[in-house]
Amino acid sequence: MNKSVKTDDVIFNFFKQICDEKDDEKCVQLGNQWIDAMELNLNNIEKNLDENDKIKHKDDIQNNRNHLNSLKGKSSSEWREYATTCMIEIIDNKV
Repeated sequence: MNKSVKTDDVIFNFFKQICDEKDDEKCVQLGNQWIDAMELNLNNIEKNLDENDKIKHKDDIQNNRNHLNSLKGKSSSEWREYATTCMIEIIDNKV
């Protein structure tokens, strides 16, 4: 039996936590933690790319940064809506 943790499952569970959080302030905090984690992830990816790959993926990296910036300042209801959309996308893309 395979007990490895799948990235999609971790992400799904994080978004579910956002949706399930009854306290609006905590919901927003979870959303902001998501942004912080993804920005850190993106910074680490970019730092580890060689110059050719940085150039090759420059637009993708910027699009990701723009997307993360668009999430900043969301209300709890906006975070729950976003998280629900992401969870549906994860389910739709499961093999």
